[in-house]
Formats: sequence, structure tokens, C-alpha cells
Amino acid sequence: MKNSKSLLAILALLVGASILTSCKKTKVTEKDGIEYTYVKEGNEKAPNGEFLLYNLEITTASDSVIYSTADYPFPGYIMANDSMPVETGMDEIFLSLRKGDSIAFETTIKNIYGENAPPTVNKEDIVKVRLGAFEIMNEEAIQAYFEKVMAAEEVKKGERAKERIIEEEKIIQDYIKEKGLAAQKTESGLYYVIEEEGTGEPVSVGTTMHVNYAGYLLDGTLFDTSVESIARENNMFNEGRPYEPLPVTVGMGQVIPGWDEGLLLLKKGSKGKFIIPSPLAYGENGAGDMIPANSVLVFDVDVAEVQ
Repeated sequence: MKNSKSLLAILALLVGASILTSCKKTKVTEKDGIEYTYVKEGNEKAPNGEFLLYNLEITTASDSVIYSTADYPFPGYIMANDSMPVETGMDEIFLSLRKGDSIAFETTIKNIYGENAPPTVNKEDIVKVRLGAFEIMNEEAIQAYFEKVMAAEEVKKGERAKERIIEEEKIIQDYIKEKGLAAQKTESGLYYVIEEEGTGEPVSVGTTMHVNYAGYLLDGTLFDTSVESIARENNMFNEGRPYEPLPVTVGMGQVIPGWDEGLLLLKKGSKGKFIIPSPLAYGENGAGDMIPANSVLVFDVDVAEVQ
């Protein structure tokens, strides 16, 4: 009987230990009171001055992605620093991360973004966060890592650009047909129209040209111009900017590729039109609020001077 009780006690301890090890560890931040759970615990802390790489995903309560490092070529990273001040619950979580940690929690948008919350969301909305730290690197290693990733991304970007030019070919041809333009095409995919030939010798790389221009989206929306009358007609006049020909040293990368190539086709006094596929314009990133990603652009150009 005595032996039986001992056996039961040992079994009880084993079962209890099993339950404890199967339970996921939960903590609460002192700042903001964020309760977070370790899906998996790591055990290697990054030394001061070295970098901890992580993946992060933030979704709405209905699982729509607000932000994810998976959408970018590079993961997130933070430099370890024991003396870094802790001001928010998110600071606590990130500064306590170890390699191998996988963390999940829910909190408000305000706790994530603070005063920098996107204006389109409610700061009190609940979001889901998934955070995982996967590698520690010193400065030399992380620089080499990013250079490698960047080189691979440039290759992928080039492949996407080729595909995009093919996709936009029909869009541009439909535009040219609709407008009745006598456009020519270069090998790169740039379409151009010489409306007035101009005079003088053809320009070469390194030549400085002074160009008046007006830039439009395919739907006719003006996004920029150097001509005051055009700006006023389109309710885009800005008192704070000069309206005068833009100086461009051609072929030196001062302007988008479509301009660098197109200006080499013009002379002093030339007037023309460029229809530029997005990879030869602002590509996947777009430009500001006026030019969305992957936008075909149309420019009316007038070469005022050639030096």
C-alpha cells in the first residue's frame, strides 16, 4: 500500500510536469499592459552592438494584413543595446527578444503605432501580431547579408520589369490609336512622337538641355509641369516654385530612364511627346501621391536650349 501511494505521487508529478511544459509561457508588459504569449522560446540573446533579425506580421481582427515583413525583400532588424530606454510595451517586447523566439499577441493599433497610426484606421481597433526572431549577426555579417539580398532583388526586379513592359504594350498601343498619334518605338519600349524636328546637331550623352514639359497619367491627369499657364489651367499653380525650363544633363541618370533615352532623340527647338512604360518611369514604387505604382506616363516636351 505504501509503495502504491509513492507510485501514484510520482505519476502525479510527471503528469503535472507534462502539463506545465505543454503550456505556453505568457507575459504582460509593464508599459501598456500588452499580454503576449511565447509560441516558441529561444535562448540566445544578441550581444550589445549586434543585430537581431526578425519577421513581423500585423493583421486586423479579421486577418487582413496591415503590415508584413514578407512583403519586403528584407526582414526587420534591431541592434541590441541594454541601455536603450524602454518607453512602450512594444519596446519591452522587442528589447527582450532572443533568437528562436516566436511571439503572438493582440492589442490596439495605438499600442503598436503610438501617435504614428495610419489616419485610415481607428487607434482603438484590435490587431493581431506575430513576431519571430531568427538570426543574430554582427555589423559585417548583416551588411553582407543585405548586399546579397539586394542583388537577388535587383535580378527579380529586372525580370518583373521585362514582364511589365510586355503587359503595358497593348495599353500604350490602345492609347496611341485612340489619340491618333504617329508614334515610334525604341528597343527599350519607349514610344515617342517628334512633333517639331528642331535644329542643330543631335545631342549626345553629357549634353545639357533645358526642357519645358508637362507630365500626364494616361487618363489625362496632369501631375507636373514647368509651364505656368498649363499649371494654372489645371488648378495646379504653386506660388512657391519657379516655372521655367528644367536643365537636364542627358544620359547621366538625373531623370527617369524614359527621359534620358527620349531626350537623346531631340534637338534644340524640338517638340515631342514621350509615352513611357512604367519600368522606364517610376516603376513599382510610383512617385508621391500623384503617380501610382506601375503607371504609364505621357510627357509633352519642348527643348528650349541646348548647351
